[in-house]
Amino acid sequence: MAPANRRIRGRAPSADYWPGFVDAMSSLLLVLIFLLTIFMLTQFFLSQLVSSKDTALENLRSQIAELVSQLALVKQEKADLQLNISSLQASLAAANAEKEKLGAQAGTGAQVTVLQDELSKQKDISNQALAQVELLNQQIAAMRRQLAALEEALNASEKRDKESQAQIADLGRRLNAALAQKVQELARYRSEFFGRLREILGNRPDIEIVGDRFVIQSEILFDSGSAEINPSGIEQLRKITEAVKQIGGEIPSDIPWVLRIDGHTDVNPIHTPQFPSNWYLSSARAIAVVDFMVKEGVAPNHLVAAGFGEFQPLDKGSTPDALKRNRRIEFKLTER
Repeated sequence: MAPANRRIRGRAPSADYWPGFVDAMSSLLLVLIFLLTIFMLTQFFLSQLVSSKDTALENLRSQIAELVSQLALVKQEKADLQLNISSLQASLAAANAEKEKLGAQAGTGAQVTVLQDELSKQKDISNQALAQVELLNQQIAAMRRQLAALEEALNASEKRDKESQAQIADLGRRLNAALAQKVQELARYRSEFFGRLREILGNRPDIEIVGDRFVIQSEILFDSGSAEINPSGIEQLRKITEAVKQIGGEIPSDIPWVLRIDGHTDVNPIHTPQFPSNWYLSSARAIAVVDFMVKEGVAPNHLVAAGFGEFQPLDKGSTPDALKRNRRIEFKLTER
């Protein structure tokens, strides 16, 4: 690890708006992920409802198709019966003609009786056919009523489906509106937080804003190879903690925010009984900062500690200044 008393050439503060822009875009992405998760859950339950409606609609369509098929069969039977009736009526007419002919010819009484019996049978068959036709007409009327009821149910289901789709679209619009509002609010509070830290800590070259993070060099808070906050670091952390408490009191309760403290090291390895690797050192430093803030009155549910070792460098160079810049503690105000 580099000596603690070595100075670095940090970037001087500027009036560049680019960090704020990056800050807003990062906040937008985080809130978008949060609200889209809610949206996907809502859409999942709505899709389950729509799926059940689709199943009911499919069943209705199957019933309609079956009734249509039955109606076609009934119509065919009716046509066959009507054809049979026509044939019987023709036979009856022929029998009547034959009867009249035989009467005119003064035929025997036995022949007349046979013809009358045949005529009576034909009339019975004709009456039965007419009764079947009437029954078929009644069945067709009942099927048409069922079709009308099914079509009405189908139309009602389609209407409810359209209403559900409209509700989903309306929910999406409201989520987008809420997303934009939360992004703006969180961005404003983060900007205020960074501004207050700047005012409290001053324009020091070893303190900078990188994107949506407030970065402090580790040497300000810790001695080399140590995770114990030194006296000057305690003074600086107490100022930061006061700023966190002030901003936390101003953020509305419906914004689930956390302050994430990230520990980072340079690429120089460490291997001690207390810290077998840079993972342990960076994590221990982040936890030490969180413990300090909790003791100073920051709610634990608004704090997160994370260690990144040497694997997230700000500067990929190998110069002493690059290594020192990578040894840092980052503060990131973000959504939970």
